[in-house]
Amino acid sequence: MAAVDLVSSAGDVLARIWQAATTPVPAPEQSVVLATGLVAFAVVLVSPVWRVARHVVTIAHEGAHALVATLTGRRLDAIRLHSDTSGLTVSAGRPRGFGMIATAFAGYVGPGLVGLGAAWLLRHGYAVGLLWLLVVLLALLLLKIRNLFGLWSVLVAGVALVAVSWWLDEPTQSAVAYAVTWFLLLGSVRPVLELQAQRARRAARQSDADQLARLTGLPGILWVLLFLVVTLGSLVLGASWIVGPVA
Repeated sequence: MAAVDLVSSAGDVLARIWQAATTPVPAPEQSVVLATGLVAFAVVLVSPVWRVARHVVTIAHEGAHALVATLTGRRLDAIRLHSDTSGLTVSAGRPRGFGMIATAFAGYVGPGLVGLGAAWLLRHGYAVGLLWLLVVLLALLLLKIRNLFGLWSVLVAGVALVAVSWWLDEPTQSAVAYAVTWFLLLGSVRPVLELQAQRARRAARQSDADQLARLTGLPGILWVLLFLVVTLGSLVLGASWIVGPVA
């Protein structure tokens, strides 16, 4: 009977999560939407706070590498996240070609594109669904984490999202979803600028842009500019979806 009760309880929990995730909720007041954007902008702008919050961008960065590596047929071996906000995704396959190029390109544009997808979900009322989707993505990422700090950082992010999604009321959940989305959109741009600053000091010879330069023969600065175009484009389009009226 205990096993039956456990299965029944698990089914009830999953049913509650599914109903919450698939039920649209009203958008917050415009003042709340703009306030969450300002908070996210402050987090990105203030360097001491950014150095902590940047771990979230690193998780999205390495997750994008991992997803594209898998989609292009490469074997995903490991993901490592480090306390200095750097990360490493290890995949096996052909050392050159489309799969390797796409995998290398995905990292810096990943957080902005995730933010853009999140903005689309918010535009259609799925703020709570967004939070649960992020929990699922973090759980999948956890399967390939291969260092202690990476395990800890993903678990902390996942537990925080579960706590918000399970215990807080809908207005608070929506506000958190908007804040996370703003942060991904805004926070995707600063690492690209930091990357070029490091490259200018010749301190990032193994960066994604420089790897792409070696893979394609195109200059690294061109890849940095492409990163910037995608992240800024995601920010502009995502912001218009968040603050604009639903058609």
